[in-house]
This record gives sequence, C-alpha cells and structure tokens, in this order.
Amino acid sequence: MSTGSKLAVAAGSSLVLTVLASSQFLMTLDSSVMNVSMATVAADLGTTIIGIQTAITLYTLVMATLMITGGKVGTIIGRRRAFALGLIIYGIGSLVTALSPNLAVLLIGWSLLEGIGAALIMPAIVALVAANFPAERRSAAYGLVAAAGAMAVAAGPLIGGAVTTFASWRYVFVGEVVIVVVILLVLRRINDVPPVKVRLDLVGSALSVVSLGMLVFGVLRSSEWGWIQAKPGGTQVLGLSPVVWLLLAGLLVLYAFLRWESHLAHTGGEPLIDPRLLRNRQLAGGLSMFFAQFTVQAGVFFTVPLFLSVVLELNALQTGLRLIPLSIALLLAAAGIPKLWPQANPRRVVRFGLTSMIVGILFLVAGMDPGANAGVVAVPMLLMGLGLGALASQLGAVTVSAVPDSQSAEVGGLQNTATNLGASLGTALIGSVLIATLSTSIVAGIQANPDVPAAVQQQATTELAGGVPFLSDTQLEAALTDASVPESTAQDILDLNSDARLEALRVAYGVTALLAIAALFFTGRVPRIPVGAPKGEGVGQDSDELG
Repeated sequence: MSTGSKLAVAAGSSLVLTVLASSQFLMTLDSSVMNVSMATVAADLGTTIIGIQTAITLYTLVMATLMITGGKVGTIIGRRRAFALGLIIYGIGSLVTALSPNLAVLLIGWSLLEGIGAALIMPAIVALVAANFPAERRSAAYGLVAAAGAMAVAAGPLIGGAVTTFASWRYVFVGEVVIVVVILLVLRRINDVPPVKVRLDLVGSALSVVSLGMLVFGVLRSSEWGWIQAKPGGTQVLGLSPVVWLLLAGLLVLYAFLRWESHLAHTGGEPLIDPRLLRNRQLAGGLSMFFAQFTVQAGVFFTVPLFLSVVLELNALQTGLRLIPLSIALLLAAAGIPKLWPQANPRRVVRFGLTSMIVGILFLVAGMDPGANAGVVAVPMLLMGLGLGALASQLGAVTVSAVPDSQSAEVGGLQNTATNLGASLGTALIGSVLIATLSTSIVAGIQANPDVPAAVQQQATTELAGGVPFLSDTQLEAALTDASVPESTAQDILDLNSDARLEALRVAYGVTALLAIAALFFTGRVPRIPVGAPKGEGVGQDSDELG
C-alpha cells in the first residue's frame, strides 16, 4: 500500500472513531449536565427537585428497558441505519427538550424521545467499531469510545454549569441538535454491518420493558407511597403501599422473561438475548460491576449537586467547578492505569476502585454538619473519581473479551442495559431515601417542638407524610413570607429545615456507601488474569470466587 493510501486509511479511521466517540459522549452528557443544573431547571419549568429526579430516572429507565430491543432492531435493519434512525429520534428529542415550557414536555423530549434514540445508537456503536477496525486495533478503539463516555461524565458538570450560569441550560440541548446533524452528514463514511434476517422477539421485548419499568417505578414512588406500609393518607392497594406490589410484580415478570428466553433457545426460536451469555462467569462479573458502579455513581451525582446548589446555594457553574477534582481523577485513572500497569490484576483494580469510592462517600457522611462548606466535597470527589476511573479502566475490556467478536454487539446491549438500569435505580433509590428521611426529620422536629399546638402537629404530620420538597433557605424563607408566618416561628422552621436537610444527605450518603460495600461481595467473578494475557498465565488462580 502506498504512503498516500495509508494516510487516507488512517484519516478515514480517525473520522470513524471521532463519529462513534462523539456519539458515545453525547449519550452520556445529558444526565451529568442535568444533575448539576437541577435547581435551575426545576425553577425554570415551575416544578420541583422530585420532578427533575423523575425526568433523570425515566431517561435512564427508557434506555435500560429498550437497549436489548434496540440492539436486535439494529440486527434486523442494519447497524448504520439503526444508528441513523436513533440519531434522528435523539435530535428531535433534544430540540423538544430545548423548547420545553414545562415538566410534561421535558419528559416527552428528554426522557422518552432521547431515551429511545439512545437505545438504538449505543448497541450499534459496538458493532460499528468491529466493522470498521481490524482485530489488532479494535481494543484500542473500544477503549477510546469508552473514554469518551468517561469524559462526558467528567466534563458534563462543568459544561452544564458554565452554560446554565452564563446563558441557559436549554443551549446544551440546542448544541446536541447541531452535533447530531454533523454526525448524520458524515455517517456514510462508516462501514455498515449488513442486516440479518431474524425475527424480533416481541413477547420478550414486552416482558423486559414491563418488568424493569415496574421495578424502577416502584422504587421511584417509594418516598411518596412508602415501601411496604402506605403512608398516612396515601395510596393503598389491599392495605399496603403500591410500591411493594410493583416490586413483587416486576420480579415475577422478570422471571417470566428469563423463562421465555430459555424456552425460545431450547426450541430453536430467536430469543431477544442468548441465555447462555448470562451463565458466562466473566461476563456476569463485568455486568454486575457495571451495574454497581453506575448505581453508586448515580446516587452520588444526584446528592452532591443538591448539597452544593440547594444547601449552599451555589450557582450551576460554581457547582460544576466543585466537581472538577472528580473529573480530573477519573480521567487520569481511566487512562493511566492501563498505560502504567498494563498487566494489572483486573479483580484487584476493581476492588481498589470500589474501596476508594467507599472511603470517599464516608468522608461525605462525616462532613455533613452545620458548618460544612463547599470545600468538604474536594477530597471525597477526588477519591470518587479515582475509584470510577479504576473501574472504567478494566470493565469494558472484561466484558467484551468474555465472548467471541461475533457476539460483541449483544454484549454491548447487555452492558448498556446494566449501566443504564444501575443509573436509573441509583437515582430513584437514593432520591427516595433522601426525601423520606427529610420528611421524617421535619415531622419529628415539629412534633418535638412544644411551641407548636397539638392540632397543628397532627395536621403537619398528615400533610407532610407524602414527602417534603428539598428547599434552599431562600426558597423556604420566601414561602414563609408569602404565608405571613411570624418571624420567630419562621426562624424555627428555617433551622429545622436546615438540620433535616443535612440529616437526609447523611443518610443518603450512608445508603450509597452500603451499596458500594455490597458490590465488593460480587467482585469474585471478575478475572484475575489481565485481558490479552496468555491463557496459560494464572491457570487455576481464577477459580476461587471469594478470592
């Protein structure tokens, strides 16, 4: 091949990698931007933090429930066509989001349309990397695409903070529309994966969407309805909270989905996912760690910006700047560990990452006191970033190398399902814990105050049982002034709310730390042998699941 031809191939490969990495960046950017801009978006749309929490949860839930189906659709119509269709739907959703006047339109544009678009795009990325890069360059390409997602997590708070502070959060979504148009214009330069004549498992798709949807929706509504016992004056089903019924039904439907997929596989049908993949020890280990990582990450990324933007009343840019230690540590660890220790034990690196995250979260628990300022998050964010980067440096290679290249797209769908389901459940669970603790603390404070008449205590207990909004001192002070509350009483309420907020954050961080500790018990399925090492290395060393 001539020098000119080699340069042309290199330039073409660079363009393909740029397009695919940009798409991965785009899919990951939304949630990190929205997390740091929650208070501003809520005020702009006339809703509450719970409303924005719902939008964040539904966005990741739509992606999680449709990701496997989206991968199968790509197999049927061709990966590049699915990629293009996903980009068009995603671009329309971004435009609707940018123009949204209220929460309902935001949910349609961001949570629904963008979620559907992402469910078509992300599984296609894995297959398109395989189709456009030779085997010897494929690992590096997958790594750079994964790094683009990590960069979105790292850069999202700063981008969102700067745009929200100096212009409007809406311009982030306008920018996404522009990026989508540019990608569509160069999409023909990417080699396609031809469509395959297979049937879409409609029954399996419906069962997977219904089961995962009920599980996450149940967790999301737990702060308002209660987990098992219905809250006073709240909704009841057969004497219990609807949440427990949603969780039970979701688990039963999930079991039915798994049985249906096994039935199709045994009778020569075409299941939505190959059940044998779920029995692959290495793949199961990687997927469980992806799920745990994104559950914990979502919980921290939901609560830390709340502390900065609501408790300390920092603007979006100041909030983003406080998260820079996490961004820097994440990028350095994700890129540095494979470069400096290419033969590192993956299981050991994953355990180090989880331990770093746990210590960082415990620092946050200890730092939530009345004198806390923005500086209290610096060291925890550094440790969180180091842990997330360590996990990112290993898990992608662990899952992709667990199966032959021919199944890489299916693994990509499972991986994206695990990450988005983890992010959805993390936001819902930690958000519900936060609001439930806040409500309980405020009600307990009112009941313990002898200056509050018994009738008022009873009324407050009933009215606040459904959930107390997470308000800043300025927001609460304005509400008390509008309600003509006496100044002395208003100050008591402000002090009570301030203490309750910190208590709620402390409990939410504690639950997040427990989730990270629980993940340590499942690290035994992550291999000890580095990906790419000769098969003879470490034979017999990887059989101890608890080792």
